[in-house]
Amino acid sequence: MDLPPVGLGTMGIDDADTVAAAIDVGYRHLDTAQVYENETVVGDGIASAPVDRDALTVATKLWIDCLAEDDVRPGTEASLDRLGLDSVDLLYVHRPRGDYDPETTLPAVDAVREAGLTTHVGLSNFDPEQLATARDHLDTIAAHQVEFHPYFRQEALLADAQRHDYPLVAYSPLAGGRVFDDPTIRAIAEKHDTSPAAVSIAWVTSHDNVVTIPKASSRAHLAANLTAADLELDSDDVERIDAIERREELFPE
Repeated sequence: MDLPPVGLGTMGIDDADTVAAAIDVGYRHLDTAQVYENETVVGDGIASAPVDRDALTVATKLWIDCLAEDDVRPGTEASLDRLGLDSVDLLYVHRPRGDYDPETTLPAVDAVREAGLTTHVGLSNFDPEQLATARDHLDTIAAHQVEFHPYFRQEALLADAQRHDYPLVAYSPLAGGRVFDDPTIRAIAEKHDTSPAAVSIAWVTSHDNVVTIPKASSRAHLAANLTAADLELDSDDVERIDAIERREELFPE
């Protein structure tokens, strides 16, 4: 898929006006999920924004209780009903857990795609071995969404995305706000007269095949995150961030 460098992660967003504001300032990739319990909010924001539906990439994710073969289509239809859409552009398997069985779940998701309820099928929070197994049962992995930030760099998953040429969609690029006080990232931000948030987003998107979906609520932060990918870090900046020894996963399996 051809995804913009920065999209909107909507976990925790409960106001349709925030989604509409994001679209207004230029976001064209909107990411939600069944488990976020805000698909209706996202759909209302899309409906109220003065942008054609065709200009947007809308993604949602099937939760682990909708992954049995007979539950995939009803679960997808329920998401579409909440979103107020006839189809989504990207439908993820949120986690390979619960009712997930690659031999039955993935063909059922492909069948949903063939029926026109989604344009693309993606995976989320898979490990390399699970990705390899998925390729045996899925027509195409259009995208893989994972936690990825300066404190949690999933090199094996990045390598897989680059090897097979699909976008790695990085969630939590700001490490839940932890990067704001990181001395290395703050120093680089001061050097470029920008914010630690912008530096972290720029570092994430500096990797080939990586796009990101930070969450923001205020119009100012929405706009700042959207333009952060335009920040050009030099090789010394990247090496300094790469050398940060802190390791922290925010959403362990």
